[in-house]
Amino acid sequence: MEYRRFGRTELQMPVFSCGGMRYQHKWQDLPMSEIPDQNQLNLEATIRRSLEVGITHIETARFYGSSEVQLGQILPKLNRKDFIFQTKVAPVADPREFRKTFELCLDRLNLEYVDLFGVHGINDRATLDFAVGAGGCWEMAKQLQAEGKIRSIGFSTHAPLDIILEAIETDKFDYVNLHWYYINQTNWAAVEAATRHDMGVFIISPTNKGGLLNQPSAKLVELCQPLSPIVFNNLFCLSHSQIHTLSVGAATPSDFDEHLKTLPLLARAAELLPPIIDRLERAATEKLGEEWVKTWKDGLPAHTDTPGEINMHTILWLRNLAIAYDMVEYGKMRYNLLENGGHWFPGAKATNVKDLDFSACLTHSPHAAKIPDLLWDADRMLGGVEVKRLSQS
Repeated sequence: MEYRRFGRTELQMPVFSCGGMRYQHKWQDLPMSEIPDQNQLNLEATIRRSLEVGITHIETARFYGSSEVQLGQILPKLNRKDFIFQTKVAPVADPREFRKTFELCLDRLNLEYVDLFGVHGINDRATLDFAVGAGGCWEMAKQLQAEGKIRSIGFSTHAPLDIILEAIETDKFDYVNLHWYYINQTNWAAVEAATRHDMGVFIISPTNKGGLLNQPSAKLVELCQPLSPIVFNNLFCLSHSQIHTLSVGAATPSDFDEHLKTLPLLARAAELLPPIIDRLERAATEKLGEEWVKTWKDGLPAHTDTPGEINMHTILWLRNLAIAYDMVEYGKMRYNLLENGGHWFPGAKATNVKDLDFSACLTHSPHAAKIPDLLWDADRMLGGVEVKRLSQS
């Protein structure tokens, strides 16, 4: 395993982390009496496999279903110095409620403290204010830190870039969990800002949200040769020293295996990545046209400034991926989460695009005339069954 200094936390963080979203029994809180023995054995085997291969960082969150109570059965069996633990709690208007939720986390986890504590889901103006406003949740987290229950304080985010940058520039946080990977490099400015503030940088879901890479399209497999899409994406992310760890949402002990193939290739990133990136870029240009690839984002409004709150940026991005790389299943998974994801994945689908007038909000887009038709095409291609966030399922 390779380890990187996790910013000013001074922790030596493995380049892969064991994420706690997929090995639990259910997405609802359950007592241990309702957890099947086989599922608990699988969770414990996954944690032990993680530590065996050097993945010493384990993370979860309040409302990751039965994850916490199940982890609480194995963590006391381990040497506390052998692992780094992170949990996360969503910011709310009342910091006393925030504290109560955190204390429930510790109780369920059977831990006396957590190494990393994340304010979970600073995704919009309201959650940012709950977190860093006067007398808010960050101040409560500092109290918990003074009591020895928290070592370092960070935040997780699915926010637009401007909100992420504002949170980082407060200089209140020791690390950040955010999205950044090959197919979505929008947040690079946030990674750079975090680096300036000496914050740890944790990449959320580079395999699932990063392209459903455990179920890649045949075209993506071909374009990423001689690497698998998972290994390519891992290598792409970790070739940047500003990135410290990538979350592996393991459901079983064997789910680490493909990721571990990245490690012996890290020194060869400068050799292996350029030809694959060139093929990916050429494939996109051939399918979508050079002008569109270079300028499609220009002048797009925020979903809040769009009639019907249609999330144009996300919809056109998913259409690009579906056309360029045959990533239709990924596109469907993400597109159909719109209208169901709240501030974690905001905005509406393009179902009613034919009934709306976008002329006023697209005045700065070089593609204003054709965007309504492209949005309609994306809905035709990707629309379908309603999708919910895992925590709602």
